[in-house]
Amino acid sequence: MFKHILLPIDGSALAMKGARAGVRLAKALGARVSGVYVIPPYVPPMYGEGAMYVPPVEPQEYRRMTEKQAGKALAAVEAEARGAGVRCKSLFLTDSQPFKGILRAARSQKCDAIVMASHGRGGLGGLILGSETTRVLGHSKIPVIVIR
Repeated sequence: MFKHILLPIDGSALAMKGARAGVRLAKALGARVSGVYVIPPYVPPMYGEGAMYVPPVEPQEYRRMTEKQAGKALAAVEAEARGAGVRCKSLFLTDSQPFKGILRAARSQKCDAIVMASHGRGGLGGLILGSETTRVLGHSKIPVIVIR
């Protein structure tokens, strides 16, 4: 059925729950997985009247910190896959909209499915907060399996 499954991760326990389910599915199907972490682009701080001053982070320091976070989150996915005997590749990329980065990674890695977790926010909470999972579902051309 599926031969290559994308596992988006953001370092949260919920995302890891989705990754674990994706690894189990991959093991059952004899598929491989790719973990992806989408890093938001660096945005220099802007100050207006009455704004609180926050010491700026240099672009190089921001890159170092975010890549370290990505590496830590992806290492957890790799460990889960290794423990299950599933082949795993990891990547991180930068995109201002995480769902677009996830879909770009799915295309570039030639994945045939995406497994990701969702908070399951509906109604007003989902409308206000939005959901990367909902956006991926709405724009993906490949199957998306949502873990709750």
